[in-house]
Amino acid sequence: MTRASPILEVEALVAGYERGAPIVNGVSIAACAGEIVVVLGPNGAGKSTLVKAIAGLVPVVSGRIRLAGEDITARPAHAMVRSGLAFVPQTENVFTTLSVADNLKLAAQTLASTERASRIAEVHALFPDLVKQRGLPAGRLSGGQRQMLAVARALIVAPKVLMLDEPSAGLSPKVVEDLFHKLREIRDSGVGVVLVEQNVRAALAIADRVYVLVEGRNRLEGARADLASDPAIAALYLGGACAVAAAG
Repeated sequence: MTRASPILEVEALVAGYERGAPIVNGVSIAACAGEIVVVLGPNGAGKSTLVKAIAGLVPVVSGRIRLAGEDITARPAHAMVRSGLAFVPQTENVFTTLSVADNLKLAAQTLASTERASRIAEVHALFPDLVKQRGLPAGRLSGGQRQMLAVARALIVAPKVLMLDEPSAGLSPKVVEDLFHKLREIRDSGVGVVLVEQNVRAALAIADRVYVLVEGRNRLEGARADLASDPAIAALYLGGACAVAAAG
């Protein structure tokens, strides 16, 4: 069976915070609609820098980023949402002094006024707990609830691709399981999901394809089952967690 054409294509990307000192060194990844792509690798591999560069938050030195066939390489971060790319950073991803309801209303401001209520209703259907907490300041939510709100905010604009930077950080295993279940639902709705994670076991459990970065470069790529079943790869790059995930 031939895999569908990618909705997101990143080709030979070189990016970093300082000129002459790139952190990402020629990385290429791709994600299709309705697919979860997980980016793994040791600390310092350039995973977070990669997704921030795709989102327009880190300067790109060279390479190309295409979304639905359109070159968005030089597009500023504030324009990415309108292009169909949503990014959930690891921290500072909600407005803590605003209520849950106002966080969602603010995210909907980029939409036509006639679309806002229906889009908020759709994310409420996906995250019903947010309805119960709608009057609560986001800063009073639990870590898991706050992360759910961050994802809900990103989905308000109906993105083609949703990128997340280590969404499981600091969360309990049960909360991670619930959050990743939601990412499966988002994937099944046709959205492409790109996930940077340190929690290898949890990430592999939901991945369709996996990229492994080492020192800012592509080292491995493949379907989850292929990488997870290779004990040498698991031991060398993924701390032995792959084999466990493959068996689960």
